[in-house]
Amino acid sequence: MSGDDRTTSATDAGPVHVHGLGVNPLDGALFIATHTGLFRSGGGESTSARVGDSSQDTMGFTIVDADRFLGSGHPDLRTDLPPLLGLIESTDRGRSWEPIALLGEADFHVLRSAGEVVYGYDSSNDRLMVSGDAGRTWEEVERPAPLVDLAADPEDSQHVVAAGVSDISQGLYESRDGGRSWDRRGEQVGLLAWPAPGRLFLVDGGGNVFLSTDTGRRFGRRGTIGGQPAALLGQGADELFVALHDGTIKRSTDGGSTWTIRSTP
Repeated sequence: MSGDDRTTSATDAGPVHVHGLGVNPLDGALFIATHTGLFRSGGGESTSARVGDSSQDTMGFTIVDADRFLGSGHPDLRTDLPPLLGLIESTDRGRSWEPIALLGEADFHVLRSAGEVVYGYDSSNDRLMVSGDAGRTWEEVERPAPLVDLAADPEDSQHVVAAGVSDISQGLYESRDGGRSWDRRGEQVGLLAWPAPGRLFLVDGGGNVFLSTDTGRRFGRRGTIGGQPAALLGQGADELFVALHDGTIKRSTDGGSTWTIRSTP
């Protein structure tokens, strides 16, 4: 990776408060979206380094294709951008970002892509939105509850599962029409990953890992991550990455039964 891809300094706070994870299909590098910017950990590396020199608070984050990232959140204070970034896009591995929609209007804390379909939960306005053209235009759809997370069926972009919590209830919800209507599936709440057909993973607030093979109707416990989760990513049927609140990234290659440290702050 060229020298202008990564910058470090003795005063750099490093990856603080991880919000999202992604793997670039071009080179397999792990990207870590945080309150203090975007960080990269290449294959064989046990630590991460800042991408570029921005410290933007990247809340929502997803990698949609090789070198093409989508994000949301709040700008680096050195810029004159509004406090809500809407949807932003990078086509150079996160070194630079351009607003593409809803600048100043949305703050997506949950951002998930399924081909050209993108789902975003705008926490600033408590609304679930969906785009059918890779984030250029958006439609507000029904949300079952204030969302904790959402995952899309890898075989059907209109089939999604969401975890939500309100003042009076919590649970797991399923939609087969792109979020326009929902059915409640159970009480469990947590971070979600749906990396392969029949492999819906949930990590609850205590770090317990569960797997459902029937889109959330029943879950079986797989293991524990040994801490409270901050972000979850699934890659293939059994490969998972999870971020802990101290910035440690763990990896499992057996569907969440056992975990090893992938990267440390």
